[in-house]
Amino acid sequence: MSGQLKVTAASVIVLAVIAVALIGSHFSVMNRDWYYGLNKPSFQPPNWVFGAVWTVLFILAAISAILIWNTRPQTPLTHWIMALFALNGILNVLWSALFFGSKLIYPAIWDAALLCLSTVAIIILAWPISRAGSILLIPYALWTAFATYLTYTISKLNA
Repeated sequence: MSGQLKVTAASVIVLAVIAVALIGSHFSVMNRDWYYGLNKPSFQPPNWVFGAVWTVLFILAAISAILIWNTRPQTPLTHWIMALFALNGILNVLWSALFFGSKLIYPAIWDAALLCLSTVAIIILAWPISRAGSILLIPYALWTAFATYLTYTISKLNA
């Protein structure tokens, strides 16, 4: 294959995760003055924690998707799980666009809840295919559950 670029599923997955992270972070830097002016609960982590946690979660999600995709034999369920990963990425970006980009806290709550539910669905559906892939997503599910509650609490504190 000299001179040819070989595109693997793993490279596509990694590029997709990087795209979600970059697009989401683009929205996350919007309207910072508005964000800093919001009332936030005492249990909200410091701002630097969010970037660190999301970096780890995106790495774990990429590894999880690669493990699930590379498990043989692939079945239609494998393809459904990959579609759920894609939906999850869209929901992830949409949360940042709603919350930071458009200052729409209430719709962001629903998006965060759907993001969490899609992560839980992937964990459950992937369990028989790749337990390791499923386990790697547990921190992501926990974080998105926390993010849903945090977004809800911010909406209540700023109603």
